[in-house]
Amino acid sequence: MATTKLDRTRVARTALDLLNETGLEGLTLRAIARRLDVQAPALYWHFKDKQALLDEMATEMMRRMADDFLAAPAGDWREALTGAMRGLRGHLLRHRDGAKVFSGTRYTDLSYAAPLEAFLRTLVAAGFTPGAAARAWFTVYSYTIGYVIEEQSTAPAPGGGEDGYDLAARAARLAAYPLAAAAGEEMFADHDRGFEAGLAAVVAGVAATLVTSGA
Repeated sequence: MATTKLDRTRVARTALDLLNETGLEGLTLRAIARRLDVQAPALYWHFKDKQALLDEMATEMMRRMADDFLAAPAGDWREALTGAMRGLRGHLLRHRDGAKVFSGTRYTDLSYAAPLEAFLRTLVAAGFTPGAAARAWFTVYSYTIGYVIEEQSTAPAPGGGEDGYDLAARAARLAAYPLAAAAGEEMFADHDRGFEAGLAAVVAGVAATLVTSGA
């Protein structure tokens, strides 16, 4: 049996490593216990169920993001938001089903608070009301999470890898619907380009509808 002290952070980090092998559906407390070389009941001292574990995994991901790219934003608010969402997507893609793990979870500490405060202050300084700043952040954040969930459904391997969506077969099934058939190339052929195009559209929409000073 392992002699290294078992704590929530160690379990979450092990779970994130195992996630790339099993995916979210195959990730179990029993499998994590085997990887840690402990008995499964030992994990229940730290996590009452899988959702509690997912909360800690998402928090560990946030800690890494805060250390990596969520420093005090610099430059124009558009650049700050765009850079943050690129960083978020990059971190989510490091883990199989990373966006699903991150979505809908509750952080177990306040590692998210200082970066969020810094970005909201940048938006308020640019002419957003506090409420509009919050809405702007949550809108681009939601776009990014949703995009990566869809992206990882067709290309689940971390770092890209083989695309699991057969666009030729899709086009053949939709032969009677030429616009829908052709849309597959735009939506699924180049995830990097598609993300950037969508993000630019979302940020432009934020600028047109939420900022009040004309910045």
